[in-house]
Amino acid sequence: MKPAVIIIGRNEGDRLRACLASLGDNFSRIIYVDSGSTDGSVELALAAKVEVVHLDISNSFTAARARNAGLFRLRDGDHSVEFVQFLDGDCVLQPGWLETATNILSSSPRAAMVCGRRRERFPEASVYNRLIDEEWNTPCGQVKTCGGDVLARIEALCEVGGFNSELIAGEEPELCLRLRVKGWEILRIDAEMTLHDAAMTRFGQWWQRARRAGYTYAEGVAMHGRSPERHKLRELISVLAWGLALPLVLLATAMLAMPWALAGLLAYPAQVLRLRGRGFPWIPALFLVMASFPAAQGALTYGWHRLTRKRAQLIEYK
Repeated sequence: MKPAVIIIGRNEGDRLRACLASLGDNFSRIIYVDSGSTDGSVELALAAKVEVVHLDISNSFTAARARNAGLFRLRDGDHSVEFVQFLDGDCVLQPGWLETATNILSSSPRAAMVCGRRRERFPEASVYNRLIDEEWNTPCGQVKTCGGDVLARIEALCEVGGFNSELIAGEEPELCLRLRVKGWEILRIDAEMTLHDAAMTRFGQWWQRARRAGYTYAEGVAMHGRSPERHKLRELISVLAWGLALPLVLLATAMLAMPWALAGLLAYPAQVLRLRGRGFPWIPALFLVMASFPAAQGALTYGWHRLTRKRAQLIEYK
C-alpha cells in the first residue's frame, strides 16, 4: 500500500500548485487541509482531484490542528495506510525522497518519523531566506525532533494522540517529545526531502518568525520544562538572559549610578565573535545574537497570555 500525503496551507496560490505537481502518482490518497484561504487554493486543489478538508473558521487556525484534521480524514473508516507524508503547502517534494524514506520506516520498526534535508527554494532572494536554509542544515541520525515535512508512521501518531492542536507553533518538537517518551525514534537521514518557499524578504518578517520561536520556547517549558530533558528550558533561559535581563540590568545601572555600565553592551559583539569561533559565518552569527530580542518578546507574550488567560493567536510572518 502506498503512503498517503496530508498537505496543509492557507493562501499558498502558485506554491500549492507546485506542491501538488511534485507528488506524481506516489500516494494512495492526497488530502489538502485548508485554513480559510481566499485566493482560490481550494478550487485549485479540487480541480486537481484532491480531497479537501475545510477547517472551521470559528476556531483559531494552527498547523497542528490542520494536520490532525487531515489525519482524522485519512483514518475515518480506512486503516489500511501505514505511513503518511506531511507536507506544507509552500513546499515541493523532491524526487526519490518517498521511496528512500519509506524503506527506512519499513526497516526500522521503532521509528515513528523520518525526515531529510529541507532546503529553501530561493536562498538568493534575501539574507533571511539564506538564514532559514542554514537553520535546516542539521545533523543526521537519531534526533530529538523534526519539522513540518516528515514521513510518519500512523500507528505511532495515534498512540500519542497526534499533534497538540492548541499550539500555535512548535507542535513538531512537542509531538516528538511525547513519541520518544513512548519509546519511538525520530530519524533524520542524508537525503533531499523538500524545497520550501519562505518568501521572506523583509526584516519585519524575520522579527515575527523569531518572536514566534520565543513564544514556543516559553510554552514548551510550561508544558514539559520539568521533564527529564527540560524541554526548551535552555533556549528560554538564553533568550531571556540576552534579550531581556542583560539590557535591562545595564540600562538601569547606567541610569541610576554608573553610565559606564553601558560598556557591558559590548557583550553582544563579543557573543558574535564567540559564535564565529565556533564556525558560524558572520551574518548567521549576527542574526543569531539579534534574535534574542524578538524571541524574548515572544516569550513575554506567552507569559502575558497565560497570566490573562487570553487565547493564543497565530504569529505569522507571511
